[in-house]
Formats: sequence, structure tokens, C-alpha cells
Amino acid sequence: MNSIISIPRTLANRLLTLAQLNPNIEICGLIACAKNKDKNKKYNVYPVNNIAANNECVFEMDPQQQINAFKKIRENQQTLFAIYHSHPNSDAIPSKKDIDDSAYNGALNIIISLNTEGVMDMRGYFYDAGNVKKIKLIIE
Repeated sequence: MNSIISIPRTLANRLLTLAQLNPNIEICGLIACAKNKDKNKKYNVYPVNNIAANNECVFEMDPQQQINAFKKIRENQQTLFAIYHSHPNSDAIPSKKDIDDSAYNGALNIIISLNTEGVMDMRGYFYDAGNVKKIKLIIE
């Protein structure tokens, strides 16, 4: 797994906008890209509703929407690139629940924090069996 990953500014801006449109809940979803190794990959964002009872500090993806998103990813001949969610009131650091509930060890996890003013706080992580590897996320 890479320790440095670049994402386009357009993708980062899309994620930040989604978080800002719903500043009181943890937004969540999937990001997919073409299966090829092209440097200029096209990314698609698949927002999924957060159905957690306490969605201001926890995220739980709507199962049917998550299935539908994976179906679209397959139909578009894409692969899962990342899972994203926001932290409205805390830093972009995974919670114990984020780590414990992770199900896709090969996917990047992107956390967007709205706990900052005027500074984008977006960080990437890989989770594997309870271990966390912080990724240097470069926005180009």
C-alpha cells in the first residue's frame, strides 16, 4: 500500500462541498475510479445516506444504497478507490468505531473534518485488522 496518494483538487472540493452541505452529520459514501493504471484517472463519488441513530458523530451507510453504489461501480467498470466520511466536530482522525467497523481493507479511507476554519483538513488512512496506517494525502 502506498504511503503517499494524490487526488485531484476537484475530488477534494467535491468531498468538502458534500460535507459542508450537511455540516451537522457525518456524510459518507464511496469513491470509485477506472480499473486502469492511468495517471489521469476519472473519479466518481457515490454518496450514501448515513442511517446511524447518532449520525452527528458516527456513520453507518444505508445498506441498500451501498449495494446500489457497488452495482453502479461494477456497471461502470470501475473499482473501489476509497470510502469517505466527515467529522463535523472533530479532527480528521479515525475513531475507534471507524477502525473497528472497517470492512474494506484494500480501500483508502478519507476523513473530512469541518472542525477547522478556513483550512481544509482531509486525511487518508488504510485500516487492516485494527491497525491504522496514515497516508500522506496530496491534493493536486
